Amino acid sequence: MASYIIRRLIQTVVLLIVLSFVTYLMMGLMPGDPLDIACSANPDCTTENLDQMKELMGLNDPIYIRYGKWAAGFVQGDLGYSRTYRVPASQILAPRVVNTMILGFLTMLVSLVIAIPLGVFASLKQHSKLDYFINMFAFAGISTPSFWLGLILIIVFSVKLDWLPAGGVETIGVDQSNFFAVLMDRIQYLILPVTALSMLTIASWVRYTRSSMLETLRMDYIRTARSKGLTESSVIRRHALRNALLPVVTVVALSFRLIFSGAVITEKVFSYQGIGSLMFDSIMGNDFNIAMCCFLMICLAVLLMNLLADVLYAYLDPRITYQ
Repeated sequence: MASYIIRRLIQTVVLLIVLSFVTYLMMGLMPGDPLDIACSANPDCTTENLDQMKELMGLNDPIYIRYGKWAAGFVQGDLGYSRTYRVPASQILAPRVVNTMILGFLTMLVSLVIAIPLGVFASLKQHSKLDYFINMFAFAGISTPSFWLGLILIIVFSVKLDWLPAGGVETIGVDQSNFFAVLMDRIQYLILPVTALSMLTIASWVRYTRSSMLETLRMDYIRTARSKGLTESSVIRRHALRNALLPVVTVVALSFRLIFSGAVITEKVFSYQGIGSLMFDSIMGNDFNIAMCCFLMICLAVLLMNLLADVLYAYLDPRITYQ
């Protein structure tokens, strides 16, 4: 297992290098060079000044040389300078990454706690009213865009009822020395975005869990376990559920990227200061250093989640080995 994990980590590094180069190339081809925009806004800037600035910053070098300089600085911890915020990129990225990780993992936790029990109950009560209700909920969740749901949640719970804040991360002026006050304040700002992000994820995972459980319950070893006199709860917990979770693990790992991609829109709707909204604003503002770092961090998170899914396979099914 250790050698497999090491191989996968090496593959992850190689894939990140390829993705970073392709992304750097695409961003370099985007129209609207920041220096051209800055020079056009300054009446004292001349074409000679612009050429001198580009030469000084190395923007006249071939794309592979510029990428090599950027990658060398990135490896050494120099993430570049934000043209939008006028500060080093690391100062902007650190709190945004933490906010998005909190939002993403809390969304996954809520989705798992709700989706798996609902999927199991629906499979055990196939063709019952409970099964039909859960399936109707799943179809509604899959069909509902997260941004539309976010707007509805804001209108209902923020505008009409005034129960929760419409957007943001925390209340300005909250007592940072009081951990409980800070925690409760952050939670109330997370309820609406987590709900909007979780709806689609829960609906998808419920359907996968239900279909996987139904397929597992028809297996011969389940009938054998029942014929031995085991209780139904023991058959479900010890034999059916563990094997039924194998395809669900794959879906959960792949859904992690959907949570992050959905977070880009959801964070904009709720004005949540996360890495998704930061990447969107950076691309629109031609802040390439910030956009590159955001993209690579999202790619790294998705690749590590896929590795975690492969490790969980071996835990759930002892027949799977990585030799």
